[in-house]
Amino acid sequence: MKKRLLFLSDTSCLSGVREEVREFIEDCGFDETSEVLMVLALDEACTNIIRYAYGHACKAVRLEMSRDRDRVRFVLRDYGLACDPSKIRSRALEDIRPGGLGVHIIRQAFDHVEYAPQRRGTKLTLEKKMPGQ
Repeated sequence: MKKRLLFLSDTSCLSGVREEVREFIEDCGFDETSEVLMVLALDEACTNIIRYAYGHACKAVRLEMSRDRDRVRFVLRDYGLACDPSKIRSRALEDIRPGGLGVHIIRQAFDHVEYAPQRRGTKLTLEKKMPGQ
């Protein structure tokens, strides 16, 4: 099963994206905690695109969701500033302050996280094995 979304890099669009992701993974057999964490992680990834790739400019973002028998896969594609994967890291969890935990949440939610800089922008691939795999 596959689904594609095209949305603008505006925080007002994120509630709709969260709902689409939630509906997509609803029947996959994940426990509620895993579902909530995946939705939150994708929201964090989209927020990072808005902030860092597009600098809050309103531009297109593509999300492809696919479900195979052994995993779900989400591919986020932006066309802004390409990221440098070697510089992507979360702040220390002991550093108690707001913000800066998105990367940590993303890595906790998914089994496979790959940032792939493109000629224009970045392709982020997130995968999680289906329960029992």
